[in-house]
Amino acid sequence: MKIDNLIALRYFKSHKRNSIVSFLSITSIIGLMLGTATLILVVSVMSGFTNNLKEKLMGTNSDIIITDFSTVPVRDYDKLIKEVENIKGVKAAAPFVNTQAVSMSGSGVSGIIIKGIDADLEKTVSKISSFITFGTIDDLKNRQEGEPSPALTDFIFMVKDTSYMFLTGPDVIKTVTNEDVTKEDLGGCSVHNSTSGVAHFATENDTDCIIKIRELMSYLPQNNMEEAPFKATIDDANRIEPNLETIVPDNPNMPYDMKDVIKKIVDDGHFFEVHEDFAKNIVVGYARLNGKTIGIVANQPQVLAGALNVDASVKAGRFVRFCDAFNIPLLTFVDVPGFMPGVSEEKGGIIRHGAKLLYAYAEATVPKVTLITRKAYGGAYCVMSSKHLRGDINYAYPTAEVAVMGPEGAVKILSRKDIAEASDKAAKEKELVQEYRDTFANPYRAAELGYIDEIIEPSVTRPKLIRAFEMLANKRIGNLPRKHGNIPL
Repeated sequence: MKIDNLIALRYFKSHKRNSIVSFLSITSIIGLMLGTATLILVVSVMSGFTNNLKEKLMGTNSDIIITDFSTVPVRDYDKLIKEVENIKGVKAAAPFVNTQAVSMSGSGVSGIIIKGIDADLEKTVSKISSFITFGTIDDLKNRQEGEPSPALTDFIFMVKDTSYMFLTGPDVIKTVTNEDVTKEDLGGCSVHNSTSGVAHFATENDTDCIIKIRELMSYLPQNNMEEAPFKATIDDANRIEPNLETIVPDNPNMPYDMKDVIKKIVDDGHFFEVHEDFAKNIVVGYARLNGKTIGIVANQPQVLAGALNVDASVKAGRFVRFCDAFNIPLLTFVDVPGFMPGVSEEKGGIIRHGAKLLYAYAEATVPKVTLITRKAYGGAYCVMSSKHLRGDINYAYPTAEVAVMGPEGAVKILSRKDIAEASDKAAKEKELVQEYRDTFANPYRAAELGYIDEIIEPSVTRPKLIRAFEMLANKRIGNLPRKHGNIPL
């Protein structure tokens, strides 16, 4: 029986007295498997979840084998390796402790469950990060306190009304700060998906959680040495989409949904969004173009006009780095009026956090294709995978505005004297704004300078993007030899 994918789970016993709930968080590792898959998904579940997984979640077509290695001594690595290798299709290349093996070949999901110790496994997580994928599922009714390790994983799933994560629980907070707070308000699914950004997916129930996990895994490669899975599609690579001609409003101040643009371009109109409820002014997720996985980063004009703030910069920066680590090409949709102005943003460190996104794009060596749909202003334009950050192919719609800043702001600074001297100040300002827009706020000057490779009609976006990624398929570029970069964390 071949193991097609790898799932790693780590359990912890709740410190709560008389609690029968056990839970797990991130784990490390069996990613050095030989001759088999090396994708690791770390899952957090209630006690008994494994034995009931087939019946409860995966249907009756799954073939589940459970081998208990929990009696293997922590340091008896040789015995553990031999036990693991006895499972058909598994070759262990590295030692792990207190392990159970689970295979569900009928469902296309297979794995190793690891029940281990805290610090040693977390140390291994940091060592293996970027070589294999880690994830966390949390669907528990009780949660251990003082455990920051879920944040080490690449993806965290939470189930509504049953998942909680916090470093210090309500009782401790009441004792120390005299604040009254519920588990839900402190570290529930909604909090971590929409406010803190710790979690990436909010699911309705266990079944929905597993379905989303399986879909996520379908987009990801087994490890950092492989390409993402190919999925055949009947969606024509040369499909023309006339609706794209009108989807971006002529009025530059009118919002529109960037997800509508994405769905009209990608295969079968399907876009798998990550971090959907956090920093909604930027959109990240996975889709396919002509059967091949791509990572998508897009400004969202419907929220904060698509401006970049602290949360959006951190969200997009981490996503870009993940895609780069696992050879997933990046497609960036740009409609950004700039960085979000405001005292709170400046005090919150927008310069430092914005630099994270800049660093991520500049460091990325995967194919990078960019499409400017409308606004591309100032430093935010540079940050969004511009030519200045080693962007490979940069397209723009005729509606694109590439400039240092928006016409209104530029005119008030550059033509302040002319406006002040005019008899009709409002009319003069309007005239100068239009003149600035015609002269500078368009893609043609940027194209002349080589910052835009081609100005394309919206209807032909899909075939243009597919050809661009096909041309970049054999891209090979490296960074300078070094221990690691010093990203502004």
